[in-house]
Amino acid sequence: SAKCAACGPGYATPLDAMKGKYRPREEIVYLPCIYRNTGREKPDYLATVDVDPQSPHYCQVIHRLPMPNLRDELHHSGWNACSSCFGDATKRRNRLVLPSLISSRIYVVDVGTDPRAPRIHKIVEPVELFWKGNVANPHTSHCLGSGDILISCLGDPSGNGKGGFILLDGETFEVKGNWENGEKVPPLGYDFWYQPRHNVLMSTEWGAPKVLADGFNPADVERGHYGQRINVWDWSTHTYLQAVDLGKGSIPLEIRFLHNPDAAEGFVGCALSGAVHRFYKTEKGDWAAEKVIEVPSKKVQGWLLPDMPGLITDILISLDDRFLYFSNWLHGDIRQYDISDTRRPRLVGQVFFGGSITKGGPVTVLEDKELQCQPEPFVIKGKKVPGGPQMIQLSLDGKRLYVTTSLYSAWDKQFYPDLIREGSVMLQIDVDTERGGLKVNKNFLVDFGKEPDGPVLAHEIRYPGGDCTSDIWI
Repeated sequence: SAKCAACGPGYATPLDAMKGKYRPREEIVYLPCIYRNTGREKPDYLATVDVDPQSPHYCQVIHRLPMPNLRDELHHSGWNACSSCFGDATKRRNRLVLPSLISSRIYVVDVGTDPRAPRIHKIVEPVELFWKGNVANPHTSHCLGSGDILISCLGDPSGNGKGGFILLDGETFEVKGNWENGEKVPPLGYDFWYQPRHNVLMSTEWGAPKVLADGFNPADVERGHYGQRINVWDWSTHTYLQAVDLGKGSIPLEIRFLHNPDAAEGFVGCALSGAVHRFYKTEKGDWAAEKVIEVPSKKVQGWLLPDMPGLITDILISLDDRFLYFSNWLHGDIRQYDISDTRRPRLVGQVFFGGSITKGGPVTVLEDKELQCQPEPFVIKGKKVPGGPQMIQLSLDGKRLYVTTSLYSAWDKQFYPDLIREGSVMLQIDVDTERGGLKVNKNFLVDFGKEPDGPVLAHEIRYPGGDCTSDIWI
């Protein structure tokens, strides 16, 4: 954090975070590790991984914090304070908020006392969400400038879809109730981002929890159980204003505003349609979206369907708002786009590792609009990588992209059974920040197949000092 007496956590601006003299290189990262659906009756845990090349423990898990319950399905995480609290010297970024996607439990982890050995600070039990908010299946957690913590949810306590939110007190972590006001709530929920200078919060839609809990059935898309809209909320009144329809079967997941707090635009990645849409504020003051990137499906044999989508699962934007990155989980590639012109993203970097279309596997590609031939299996340090690139996190300076390969345990089990047997991996991609370009670092491998209690599924990556998918500037 910036070294100044009157400042709180984070950085004054996104460019300060990226280029500021006080910005340290990341030395450790935190990842939730999931045992649900692996056949191993072990609790999920938070792993601390050493990513300092000068360290004798480089690429090793140096600490594991097991949760006290089974089958939580830890998923995404957020902070008790970030750059939205930069002006408040009373705030510290010392608690990591870990919602459980399936159990609806929320763990608050103390990472301030000893960053290399986190400990549980508080547990919010599911009944608190059920009784005080009539919501369940918490997903994305963002801290607010007010000091509270806002968490989006996928459903209600019965497993039906419901795009509501729960608010936690940032000091006590007690459930305060719902964030949203009024009767109108979207039918589905997932991720969100807010931009106070435009008085807006945008949320996305995955699917109904009881439908996606144990795997993916394409028929459920036709039945309307999966999402297709960006939902627009009034930031100050917490009321639901507008739905921006991206098309049936699109399944919009991660949503990112540009980091510049004055910007009235951003991008959302749609899993099933393989599209990235730019959303923006219109001259009338409402919101609209346009498709700016499309990954064509491949005609295949030997797979669940005759057409294989890329399945865009995670996207992020560099802190200078110059590059957009996304993972193509099924096809097996990570892409980098120059978004200097946000309406016309330009592909400048691409790397393949893993995926469902590698040579020698069960899938034969019959027709491909992008590739001349199926990619080779990806091997690093003698290990053939199972699964495909999924969660991504960029270093603050934009030069290192970290990648993990697990999406969600029930879908991992369905689409990549090797992941369940062998565990996921974390890799690092070196980024050319001048011209664009991606290259896998062949010296970096964290193999979660070698964990003490057996192979595990490592998911989202967080740095102790904040990162470009958790910090918001107001």
